[in-house]
Amino acid sequence: MAMVAARAGVSGQTVSRVANDSPRVDPATRARVEQAMAELGYRPHRAARALRTGRSQTIGLVVTTLATVGNSRMLQATAEAAAERGYALTVVTAADGVASAFERLAEQEVDGAIVLNEASAQVSPDRRPTGLRLVVVDAPRDEGLTTVHSDHRGGAAAATARLLELGHSTVHHLAGPIDSFAAAERERGWRETLAAAGVEAPDVVRGDWTADAGFAAGGALAAASAVFCANDQMALGLLRALADEGRRVPDDVSVIGFDDVPDAANYRPPLTTIRQDFAALAQQAVGALVAEIEGEDAAGSRTSVIPTRLVERRSAAPR
Repeated sequence: MAMVAARAGVSGQTVSRVANDSPRVDPATRARVEQAMAELGYRPHRAARALRTGRSQTIGLVVTTLATVGNSRMLQATAEAAAERGYALTVVTAADGVASAFERLAEQEVDGAIVLNEASAQVSPDRRPTGLRLVVVDAPRDEGLTTVHSDHRGGAAAATARLLELGHSTVHHLAGPIDSFAAAERERGWRETLAAAGVEAPDVVRGDWTADAGFAAGGALAAASAVFCANDQMALGLLRALADEGRRVPDDVSVIGFDDVPDAANYRPPLTTIRQDFAALAQQAVGALVAEIEGEDAAGSRTSVIPTRLVERRSAAPR
């Protein structure tokens, strides 16, 4: 830092302010210091900064799996949102339960953690780590926890209502795992929309988020005229199964998915689906956690719901 200060012709305090992105430096001086940093190959020392501030500038991400499209997209979005705020990200799996995952994060001295999707179901009051700030994604409102989730219920309601508007007498549902908050909320939106229309809900066909599960459900759903799938991966498998059964989409069966994965527009036919805003979800989760870490906001019971929206393509049509 002293070498940077000498080259830029400023004080060590000014270099420190630039390194910590303080607004108390005029643009011309900042540019001169940044140029000196680049010429000398200066990088802030993370370990030294942690000793000074008491923070590691690292947050944890707890997941059960990264095999699902939703979890992998959330990992990418969370890493980007953390980097924007100057935080590194460390990922741990909760294959042996969240308690062991929290222990590993505590050993790494992270400043806080985000618990993602299926792992969120394991965060009960008696399993919360002492002294570790948490934000939980895809979990019901819980006293003392900050939670963030997409509007799963509203998105499912929009998908179901659209299929009813197209003239289908009922809408079948290919649901996600029974222990998933997101799956339960999507099922709730489907049921409530059918009930409001005076339509009795058909039996649920349940899958595990995978395309294989969607394909396996084809036999049970082959006679349906409209199906709302809890995610796009299961919808993909269902499209193949329906084709194998000689059922054309959307001529014979209309299908709507959930997530709007990048490949959804290239399904055959292009998939009508509910779009989740993974970037906004990650920004909200990381922003809330960093605000607690940096003392800008106290920990407490808060819930943020990120809107979803229907994206119409060609897999749903009038009956």
